Amino acid sequence: MGIGATAGVAAAGGFALSANASGTSKSSASSDALVFDPDAYTKLTKTVTDTDGNDHSVVYHFWKAITYVASPVDATYQSLIVSSPVEIDGTAVDASNAPILLANSVGGYMPSSVATATEVGGGGSAMGGGGAPTGSAAPGASASTASNANGNTNATGGALSSNQLLALAAGYVVIEPGARGRTLKNSDGEYYGTAPAAIVDLKAAVRYIRSNKGRIPGNVERIVSAGTSAGGALSSLLGASGDSKIYDKYLKELGAADASDAIFATGAWCPITDLEHADGAYEFNWGANALSTGKQVDQTVSKELQSQFAEYQASLKLRGLNGFGTLTARNYDEYLVEQYLEPSATTYLAGLSDSDRETYLAANTFITWSGGKASFTWADFLTHVGARKKDAPSFDAFDLSAGENNEFGADTTLARHFTAYGAKNDTAGLTTKRVASDIPEKLDLMNPMYHFAKKNPGRSKHWWIRLGTKDSDTSLTVSANIAAAAAGLGDDVNHLYYWDEGHGSNIDPADFITWIAKVTGHTKRAAAAK
Repeated sequence: MGIGATAGVAAAGGFALSANASGTSKSSASSDALVFDPDAYTKLTKTVTDTDGNDHSVVYHFWKAITYVASPVDATYQSLIVSSPVEIDGTAVDASNAPILLANSVGGYMPSSVATATEVGGGGSAMGGGGAPTGSAAPGASASTASNANGNTNATGGALSSNQLLALAAGYVVIEPGARGRTLKNSDGEYYGTAPAAIVDLKAAVRYIRSNKGRIPGNVERIVSAGTSAGGALSSLLGASGDSKIYDKYLKELGAADASDAIFATGAWCPITDLEHADGAYEFNWGANALSTGKQVDQTVSKELQSQFAEYQASLKLRGLNGFGTLTARNYDEYLVEQYLEPSATTYLAGLSDSDRETYLAANTFITWSGGKASFTWADFLTHVGARKKDAPSFDAFDLSAGENNEFGADTTLARHFTAYGAKNDTAGLTTKRVASDIPEKLDLMNPMYHFAKKNPGRSKHWWIRLGTKDSDTSLTVSANIAAAAAGLGDDVNHLYYWDEGHGSNIDPADFITWIAKVTGHTKRAAAAK
């Protein structure tokens, strides 16, 4: 019925949605902060328009913001909302054993709150509908926010609510967690949302859900995370790091529930991750592309970073999908073209009418269209994409101006270097040219590749990864490395690139919803119930 069709585009362009409270609200009688009260819901109705243009009336139970740790640093962010369908298009629904979509809305490693959310999808804006944070934002935060946001994203560059709405209409339970972010600071000027706060919070949310098995709606053994940009990075990290002991001390400090934080499956769109190697990867990918001003970045810096990428990629010893062989800096361009870019262009062109395809090919003569397949060179692809979005270095900026520098800030320090190269070339006037001693540990806490290298047994075994081919917010190699690492460990990987799409794009959410049913076995169980 099209519950899975392209809702990402429709949501951005104005879904026809409505929500109405039933008029009756049940209140919690529980005194235990970490015990979910199944009766503390409000009954709402939502009209969800799928991407075939069909409206679906969904009656659901909605639990407003619930603090998911016993000792929160800031409950404005360390809370979650729950939506569970009870009737879809007039037919009763039992979601007690349905998959749980855990959809974060983090963008730019900024704060995300559902504290004032009043309906499903309330996590689709940075402040959950305009609530005021208890902490203040860091200087310069607005500039970082604007650079990460576009028509595909919320105000901070995180995910919109498309996945949540379609999941609810498909009969899934939707849980949306808030999380602390890098710009938050207290009255003493101390930053309390920098690394690893966001991932620790999401893990605490998972533990809360799993500890409430039998009370909270949905199957807690079938949690599927979803996130975009930095939220996609956190979703990837959540999937890769399940039950890793390196987070235990942080979770204990928050009074997180004594339960597993492993999730079943991972959905990640344009993940901005592997940050300590992101500058090298970016220059490998976009080093030949000029900025939008027409100016080339410092080519000495670019080439030095490319050399670092070559060393790093060789150290990973990853093998490409479909028998490609070991991935290196020498063949990664060929791999991207063969495995992702040409298939992406082929899918796009095949979906056009004959006349539209002819028009597109006439405007993009670098593509050879033969036998129903597109082919082109890496160099021509780069020319087609055009301007790169970021300067060099892109993530650990010499002047400490990047959002990621803020992500590794600490105490009252707004921003810090997190790579030896960035520290060595500092232009911010620091007295030391070395990274702080706590940085290596924080990098491990924030990088899914660390957990893949450790062959973490608690990781997610199912991966849905998406990226636009014109997304120059990070390197195309980042998501490809995640896919190769997961596949190399025997995990199920569904990874593709959207042709000519930019940062934050999600043009096949219906397929994601269908994929959830497939990997969780929900369709089979539902059919058996009938």
